[in-house]
Amino acid sequence: MDGHRTYFNSVDWATMEQEHPIGASFTKLATTISRDELHARQDTLFKRCVSRAWRTPFYQRLWGEAGIESGDIQSLEDLPRLPVFDKQDIMDSIAHAPPIGDFAGFEGYGAGEKPPVIFHTTSGTTGTPQVLLFGPKGREVQNLLLGRLYRFQGLNPDDVIHSVYGHGMINGGHYVREAVVHWTSAIFMSAGTGVETRSARQVELMRDFRATVIVGFADYIKKLANVASDAGIEPGRDINIRMISGHLGREDKASLSQSWGGAKCFDWYGVGDTGAIAGEGPDQDGLYVMEDAQYLEVCNIDDQTPVAPGAEGDMVVTCLYKDDIYPIIRFNTHDVTREITASSSIGVNFRRIEGFLGRSDNMVKIRGINIFPQAVGPMLEDAAAFTGEFICKTKRDKNGRDEFIVVAEVSEQSSAVEEELQGILKKKIGIAPVMELVAPGALASLTQVDVRQKPIRLIDERF
Repeated sequence: MDGHRTYFNSVDWATMEQEHPIGASFTKLATTISRDELHARQDTLFKRCVSRAWRTPFYQRLWGEAGIESGDIQSLEDLPRLPVFDKQDIMDSIAHAPPIGDFAGFEGYGAGEKPPVIFHTTSGTTGTPQVLLFGPKGREVQNLLLGRLYRFQGLNPDDVIHSVYGHGMINGGHYVREAVVHWTSAIFMSAGTGVETRSARQVELMRDFRATVIVGFADYIKKLANVASDAGIEPGRDINIRMISGHLGREDKASLSQSWGGAKCFDWYGVGDTGAIAGEGPDQDGLYVMEDAQYLEVCNIDDQTPVAPGAEGDMVVTCLYKDDIYPIIRFNTHDVTREITASSSIGVNFRRIEGFLGRSDNMVKIRGINIFPQAVGPMLEDAAAFTGEFICKTKRDKNGRDEFIVVAEVSEQSSAVEEELQGILKKKIGIAPVMELVAPGALASLTQVDVRQKPIRLIDERF
C-alpha cells in the first residue's frame, strides 16, 4: 500500500447521481418534488457539510470567533446563525497557513484517507488570484450540475460545442470541458481565449468542424461573430450555431442571438469556488437555482441580513454537496441578484433568480447612486452606433465631486451619438455620465477583452 488513492475510486457514483440526478431524472425531480421534500433533502446534506466543516481549522476559527460551538448548528434553520465569509477570508487563510491555507480541511483525514485534490486558482479579476481546491466527489458534482444545465437547456448528443473558456491555472475551461465530456455525449472543442487560439482561427475551426453550440462569456462570443463577418464567414450560413450558453447577466439576448444567426441564448450563473449555482431552462424565464445541491440566500449588501423577496442583494451560497475538500458554508460571492417570485411556467419547483446583475464589491456610488459598471454596456445595446465595447471610469475633482465617465466604442463619433448614449444612461441610472467616444478596437488594451474571460469594466481613479 503506497498511500495513493485514485480519483475514480474516491467517488460513490451511484449515490451521487441519486442525490443529484441529471437528464430526464432531474426534470422529473424538479417538477414533482414538494418544497417540504426538497427542504428535507437539503437538511440531510447540510448536516454532512457542517460535520465536515468542524474538522476544518478555517471553520473552527471562523465559527469560534462568532461564538459558535460544536453542536450549536443542528439543521438548516440554524444557518443564519453562522457568519458569512468571502474571498478575503480565504486570502487571510492562505496568509495564515501558506501556501494553500487551512480552509481545505486536509487535517480532517487520517493517514492514507485524504482523497486526490484538484488545484486551480481564480482569474484574479477582482484582485489577487485565489486558491481553489476540489476533492473528487465535490468536483464531479460540480461537473454534473453544469452538464445538467446544458442538457436542460436543450444540448443534444450530436451537438458540437465550441468553448471559449480560458485554461491555465483558472478553473473555468477545465471544469467546463469535464462537465461536457463526463456528463453529456456532445463533442467538445476546447478553443479557449483569443490568446490560446487566435480569434480568426477560432471561427475557421467552428466552420470546419460544424460547431452547433458556443459556450463562454458573452463579451467574447459577440466579438467572434464580428471576427467571422470580417473574414467573410457568415454566422447562420457558414457557421450554424443553434444554441449559446454562457454568462449573459444583463446582456441583450436578442442582439447576441442576431449576431449568430438567430441562436437561442441561455444564461447560467456560478463562481469558481461553487460551480454552477443556477441556470435558465427551456422556458428562458429566469435562472433556476440547483437547490438539491446549492442553498442560495439573497442578503443585504451592507449587513448580510435577508432581503425581502424580489429585492436586490448579494448571493450567499452554501454548497450542500461539498463535504470532502473545502466545505463552502455561507460564502458571499458579492455578486448581486434578485429572486423571481412568480411561479414557473413549466412547473419547476426550484426557486429562480434573475441572474448576475453586478458585483457589490465593484459597485460605485456616485453622488448617492449605486452603479454597477458591468450593467452599463447592456443598457446601451439599443443604440445603433454602439459596438458593444466600453469601460467606465470614476474621477474626483479638487472640490471632492465624483464624476462618472463612460468610454464607448462607436461606429460614428458625433455629438448626436454622444447625446443619445448619455440620454439613455441618464434615464436608466439617474445621472448623466460624461461620455467619451472612441473607434472600434480602441479599448482592447484597457478592457483586455481578448485575453480575459471577464473584461475589465471599471477604472476607479478617485483614490
